[in-house]
Amino acid sequence: MPKPRSTDVCLQVNGQAVHRRLTASASLLHVLRNDLGLNSPKFGCGLGECGACTVLVDGVPARACVIPAVEIQHRDITTSEGLGNAQHPHPVQQAFIEQQAAQCGYCLNGMVMVTVALLERHPDPSESQIRQALSCNLCRCGTHVEIVAAVQRAAQLMRAAV
Repeated sequence: MPKPRSTDVCLQVNGQAVHRRLTASASLLHVLRNDLGLNSPKFGCGLGECGACTVLVDGVPARACVIPAVEIQHRDITTSEGLGNAQHPHPVQQAFIEQQAAQCGYCLNGMVMVTVALLERHPDPSESQIRQALSCNLCRCGTHVEIVAAVQRAAQLMRAAV
């Protein structure tokens, strides 16, 4: 059986250039988690349906499990680790902490990343806009009320920071 061909790839992840030799089939999720140790995007369904693997590509939510890494060279990829950290959380991360918006936490990455993108487009979203934006991210624990409250709180924090 022939060895899969690989190619040199340059990815822009959390503001840094990352060079790797990858096969054409390597998903962005695989590269982020296995090669770069960025564990916020989770493997959920592997089909791009659940949202656990969501990252931002040029500021737009994208499902990392179904994106071949070689196809997004030189584009700006942001993971939750690129937003903030425990000492200096991003306002969205802070709001999710304050509102205790996670139960098991598996969906949290996707919810946070979609919220960041939403608030960049709509700094003061209605509850309907929030629910619509998050509708493609699955939460099996049923913490939707807390998640919506966290998005509303994040909007407040971000408006106050301006």
